[in-house]
Amino acid sequence: METKRLNKAISETGYCSRREADRLIEAGKVKVNGTVVGLGVQVSPDDKIELEGKLISKEVENIYIAFNKPVGIICTTDTSIKNNIIDYIGHPERIFPIGRLDKPSDGLIFLTNDGDIVNKVLRSGNNHEKEYIVSVDRKITKTFIREMSSGVPVLGTVTKKCEVERIADHTFKIILTQGLNRQIRRMCSYMGYEVTRLQRVRIMNINLDDLKVGEYRYFTPSETEEINRLVANSGKTMDASFD
Repeated sequence: METKRLNKAISETGYCSRREADRLIEAGKVKVNGTVVGLGVQVSPDDKIELEGKLISKEVENIYIAFNKPVGIICTTDTSIKNNIIDYIGHPERIFPIGRLDKPSDGLIFLTNDGDIVNKVLRSGNNHEKEYIVSVDRKITKTFIREMSSGVPVLGTVTKKCEVERIADHTFKIILTQGLNRQIRRMCSYMGYEVTRLQRVRIMNINLDDLKVGEYRYFTPSETEEINRLVANSGKTMDASFD
């Protein structure tokens, strides 16, 4: 009988991502057939997995959602936190965001119940593009565009080369394949600029388009097919925050 790693089996139920599954396993909160187990355990379809005392299984089809997050909404599954994204959307199934978008930022974010896809989308080494429109408090110069494109020092590293294009005196477009914590805001701050608005308008092949602020839609079949194609050969270790 075919087996798979426990963290993968948990993520495929939509309960959480593989990374979160590993945390729960390490904390002793996961049982297989009534026994607390550790990392690396292999399970079969006949095994019963309990997580925090609850038997889990895959009962619904994979859900993929594009959401236009408003400013002020927090990308957390912790429903005890005010203005959390889960309560805001109010979806009947258990879903969670892929990555995050800062509370002061708005725009496109994905939500899903497919924990297996999360790390493949997030990992910066897979070069999946995220496009942003950014407004700043000072006039954008050629030096700003050149240096932002080439990479600037943040968080003890230098950002990867990226595409930056001036749109107006105080607005530019930036396309990242990286996802350091508050990366764009930190990059602008290094250059002496303060971000006044940051909107994500595209992730991979999914565009924000006419999706209104605070609304969500499901991926179309062709979008889902393309996403799966793009992540088919992706590595699975998450090393980016997708922010």
